[in-house]
Amino acid sequence: MVETTHRPAARVICLDAARRLLLLRWRDPFDGTWLWEPPGGGIEPGETPLVAARRELAEETGLDPAAVLDRSVLVDRDVQWNGKRNIATEYFFVAQFTEEQPSLVRTGLLPGEQASLDTHVWIAWSDLDSLPDPVEPPQLLTVLDSLVPDGPW
Repeated sequence: MVETTHRPAARVICLDAARRLLLLRWRDPFDGTWLWEPPGGGIEPGETPLVAARRELAEETGLDPAAVLDRSVLVDRDVQWNGKRNIATEYFFVAQFTEEQPSLVRTGLLPGEQASLDTHVWIAWSDLDSLPDPVEPPQLLTVLDSLVPDGPW
């Protein structure tokens, strides 16, 4: 039987000037499978979801945490990772950047994260289906539409 965990988390859908989405490609340390997902991670004790989202964005990408808007939607997640089934409702925020494909810095990653994070991509929403690995959450475009209703998606 697979162990189930419930970890509150916050993620950030980052959009560049051309409205491309930032996705990070992670390798599962347990079984070697790959997945793409927006930056984010666990909410630490005493943190609000917004504070956690901004901290995680800075740690994983080096992008300006002030770009994260104080507006979120809740997303039910059910994903296998590191030999466990993670079931949680996560806060998804949006950040919009004025430049195209801002470069990332990984200096805030923990050693295990450094080993698991493979690469990143700024991708047009219409090209999500072209990625060779699953995108999490599968309803990412619905989440994006809730956060940025005036978008072309």
